[in-house]
Amino acid sequence: MADKGRAGIDPRWIGGGLLAVGIGALAAAYLKRARSEAPGYRPLLTEGDIQLRAYPRLTLASTTRDGGREQALKAGFRTLADYIFAKDRGGERIAMTSPVLNDRDGSAWRTRFVMPEGRRPADLPAPGSQAVTIAEEPARRMAAIRFNGRPDDAAQGEHEARLRRWIAAKGLRVDGDAVFAFYDPPMMPSALRRSEVIIPVG
Repeated sequence: MADKGRAGIDPRWIGGGLLAVGIGALAAAYLKRARSEAPGYRPLLTEGDIQLRAYPRLTLASTTRDGGREQALKAGFRTLADYIFAKDRGGERIAMTSPVLNDRDGSAWRTRFVMPEGRRPADLPAPGSQAVTIAEEPARRMAAIRFNGRPDDAAQGEHEARLRRWIAAKGLRVDGDAVFAFYDPPMMPSALRRSEVIIPVG
């Protein structure tokens, strides 16, 4: 018979309970990814983990923060979440989509949420915060490289450099700054997280 702790609880039950909580959190993360709408791009060319895509016109909510990338991303995420979940305004809630986009805006960092398909700036609720702007992005071609693991600055830089080499080898022209795309919530284990570097091309 297994030893019990001072409270008379079998330690194996505690371990099993923690494992169940962990599995439950992982399942919830997978479900969140599966249920989140993503932009309906059209693949034009796929070579391993790199893809050339045709994106439709997109409507995006964005906010910009100073500071380091990770801190700016967290603050920007909270601000945009308050907008789509109607915490800083009245009216309807807007469905969460994936991925969350993050890119440089001068010396600051911009975070963006893609609005659900079919939504245009004119028919979206006005933001309750001046920090949030709504704008359209035209249809364009984008090159993307997908990777797993913790999407820190080193990993992003490594994959961005590789994607730029691929773009040059294909005779394509870079037509904008790199965008970092995050598909999973923080509870997803790093090894299973899906992230991308996306670069517009001409």
